[in-house]
Amino acid sequence: MEGDALVSALDGMATMLVGRAEELQRFDSVIGGLGQDGVPAVIDIAGDAGMGKSRLLGEFCTRARRRGLTVLRGRATEYERYTPFQAFTDAFVDADPAFLASDAVPEAATPVLFGAGAGVVPDAARGTGSRDRFGLYRAVADVLTGLGERGGLVMVLDDVHWADPASLELLDHLVRHPVRGRVLLAVARRERQTPHPLAAALTRGVDSGAVLHMVLRPLPEREAVEALAPDLPAADAKEIYEASEGNPLYLRSLLHAHRHGAPQQGTAAPAHETTASGVPSGLLSLLLDELTALTDAQRRTVEVVAVLGDHATPAMVRAAGLPTPEELDDCIDALVRRDLVRLGSDGRWILRHPLLRASVYEHTPASRRAEIHRTAADELARAGAPAAERAHHVERSLAGWDPVAAAVLSEAATHFAHTAPGTAAHLLDVVLRLMPEDDVFAQQRGELTLARARALGAGGSLRESRDLLHTLISGPGQDDASLRGDATALCAMMERHLGHSPEAIALLQRELARTPAPGPRQTVSLGLALGMAALNTVSYPDVRDDIARTLVVARSHGDLMGETGVLALASLGEAYEGCTGAARRFADAAADLVDGCTDPNLTELCESLVWLAWAEAVLERYADAERHADRGLDIARRSGQVHVLPHLLSSKAFVQLTTCRLPAALESAQEAESVARAIGSSDLLAFTLCFKALILLLCRPLGDTGALTTAEEAVAAAGSSAHWWASLAGCVLGHTVLVSGDPRRAQQAILTAGGPELRKLQPSTRPGQLDTLVATALALGDTEQATHWAAQAVEEAARMGLHGQHGAALRAEAALAQHRGEPREAARLFERAAQTYAPSGATLWEAYSLLLASIQAQAAGEGARALTLWERAGRIADDGGAHLLSDLAALIRPDAGEAPPGPTESDRPVTGPEQVGEPPSTPTELDQLTRREREIAELVAEGLSNQAIATKLFLSCRTIESHLSAIYRKTKLPSRSALAGLVTRTALERPTASAPEPGFFGAGRSRVCPADGATRVV
Repeated sequence: MEGDALVSALDGMATMLVGRAEELQRFDSVIGGLGQDGVPAVIDIAGDAGMGKSRLLGEFCTRARRRGLTVLRGRATEYERYTPFQAFTDAFVDADPAFLASDAVPEAATPVLFGAGAGVVPDAARGTGSRDRFGLYRAVADVLTGLGERGGLVMVLDDVHWADPASLELLDHLVRHPVRGRVLLAVARRERQTPHPLAAALTRGVDSGAVLHMVLRPLPEREAVEALAPDLPAADAKEIYEASEGNPLYLRSLLHAHRHGAPQQGTAAPAHETTASGVPSGLLSLLLDELTALTDAQRRTVEVVAVLGDHATPAMVRAAGLPTPEELDDCIDALVRRDLVRLGSDGRWILRHPLLRASVYEHTPASRRAEIHRTAADELARAGAPAAERAHHVERSLAGWDPVAAAVLSEAATHFAHTAPGTAAHLLDVVLRLMPEDDVFAQQRGELTLARARALGAGGSLRESRDLLHTLISGPGQDDASLRGDATALCAMMERHLGHSPEAIALLQRELARTPAPGPRQTVSLGLALGMAALNTVSYPDVRDDIARTLVVARSHGDLMGETGVLALASLGEAYEGCTGAARRFADAAADLVDGCTDPNLTELCESLVWLAWAEAVLERYADAERHADRGLDIARRSGQVHVLPHLLSSKAFVQLTTCRLPAALESAQEAESVARAIGSSDLLAFTLCFKALILLLCRPLGDTGALTTAEEAVAAAGSSAHWWASLAGCVLGHTVLVSGDPRRAQQAILTAGGPELRKLQPSTRPGQLDTLVATALALGDTEQATHWAAQAVEEAARMGLHGQHGAALRAEAALAQHRGEPREAARLFERAAQTYAPSGATLWEAYSLLLASIQAQAAGEGARALTLWERAGRIADDGGAHLLSDLAALIRPDAGEAPPGPTESDRPVTGPEQVGEPPSTPTELDQLTRREREIAELVAEGLSNQAIATKLFLSCRTIESHLSAIYRKTKLPSRSALAGLVTRTALERPTASAPEPGFFGAGRSRVCPADGATRVV
């Protein structure tokens, strides 16, 4: 009875939440506004071991339930770090089974909802095993959305610093793409033990406002003593508090030991003296002291529960525990009374606290642990559990090479290869480390090493994969030509993803020149890899002959898939080089083969659809490009070919951008970005961010800085890479900077990326970049350079014979006409540019050109014509979600009445934006502002942040905020965007603004000129 009283007293202290009023208040605030704009969708609780994270999460759950919200609570565990999605599966145990079995739940979510053992759940929950882990993540988000629609949802995940790689990647996805509706995700972790990718994702979430970060500090001494030790002498309470250093769990354990006379030698170690696992050493000693009063049978039962973890069901505990059910029942009853063991809501036994489990597990003799794991694995096998579910216990029971166990782990790795590649790589590593070095295992070792390298690459460990492949290629005894060829092609892919295309080219050329030569299948595979690497380094002409020889090999050996791939790659290479005729011939041939093949055949060479879709996009065959991209996405997702997803999604996003479907384009671009981040390739991330930046530029309202921020991240991600994607990032930055009103920086960015005469860029991209350079030169007063660049644009566009390039060249010529004070000619050229885009379906750039034409027609006194052009542009922009163009259209609405013909002040040439005179004008709200306030308002209109304005004007950020408060008060404007709109509209309404600077929309220093994305392709 005394033991029961002690446990009751300890439990009473444990339920008392002390010193966390601020955290609870912040949680209540989030719950009160759940689902509303500006309210965080994720709460991140960080703190050291024993700091009260779990207790605080428990109170969150209680408060959420009181408000009628559904609560799901899961926990990552220290000894199941390679059980995929373990934390999420643990949480979904609490979900409504009827909902999970309904048609509202996507089948793709099965591996997360039911875990590694999904194959033995009832038929209603059985899944087919999705091979697209990113589709799986979206399916899980859909499940959470569905649960949230039933009155709100809070999902709580504890100890995520121990989460398996798959759970961490899913968590990253949910932070980056918060679930829609009234859904809150709350996570708790030890900050110093958090994997870097998760910490980075949460930090980005804080920056974007999606994550609320809470750091749990030590309890205040006075509050802790008054709440937990009011009965102790002040000196004793102070000594105990100081020993705990304010760590709540350590403090409660010390108080419990003090009150009931438990042995305390060694338990008063300062809290900052921690074990290797980050737990205060004194606290672990106290937890182990609780076990000293147990009988041998009770201690063995505690050990079984600690070792079994998620499999600690009553039946499994009996199998691995005591010899008779009666003895086990007696032990469990005693352990429950002592609050060492608890029965979970799902019928599993669990230890009271994860730290208690850790201390028991680590102090259980290794032989005893292995025996319990082995028994669990055998019991699961007898029950028909799949290898994926048995793998954890099989791995931890191994003491040496065991071919049966190796087969189980290899089978589990194959199961996890697509949905949890990190776990697959780990399991294969276990097998390879234990496999004997005998020659009899050489073939198997090579195949498993290749499989592990593939899993590492899919999981984002590109360098480790690359290094492993180099070891495999150069290792002794690797005479299997097929294995060597596959390893070399995969190694070249890893090198490309790491930004080392020149190294990839050298590796491939060396392999192709080997004696004896690779077989036909390997020759085609290596030739395609060589062509892809050359595309990345803008050196396709150097390998054109190699591609031709590869095509001959594929055709001569009846390799239909190889032939399809070579034709598709050749079409893209020629399109990039501006050889439109050859590109069309190759694309036609590739499309004929692709359209005649069934999906299972194309699974062998899904990359052919990547190359074909991009080639068709470059050739302005947008419907065909999207059709082939969609087919490629479907095949890639079903076959688990993750590495092609960013390319296919980006091609689809580009087509959707060009054809003015901005919301869909942004969705595709964001998915491409997520996959690129997971793959871990900086170059691939830079590539996807380029398209996202262009889309943000057009789909966000005037003055939004999201596109510029994204473009700057793209440049940073590309770094010093030799890939042309780095050049693309520089050009995109130039376009976004130009829209922000800095033509000098824009010009510098594009010229740095493209080099003299833009020779570092692929020919197919040059006319659009030259159009933008013309605008920068005119803004900077360099008419001679603008004329040169316009002529170059016309020449290169004529050589390629494509609508998009011709439209860009026409706009460049129109900008020169406008600059010369010829609005009627400028309007004609801008309108011709719009007409040029129309046949190809590039409606976004048609709308942009129409807006430019409308401005010039109005300046030429042709109001009715200007209005007709303006209305057509506005309809396209509004229907397609191009908010930037819609905002600009609202600012430049023409007057249908005919204006007097003849040049206006704005029609005369100027040498730069700073030399435009201020004409007389009617009073506006801005006339109330002081000179400094007007200056700040203009910088706001340029899209600068408060900090950027402060830096530019050599003022403090607080001073800028004070000026802005005064501006809002005087103008009666509600927001920053409203102020930007007023400044721009006022400038446009002045006489000099009726015909803005060539190639621009805007006023003063604020200019807007969307890039001609029709020529930005990969």
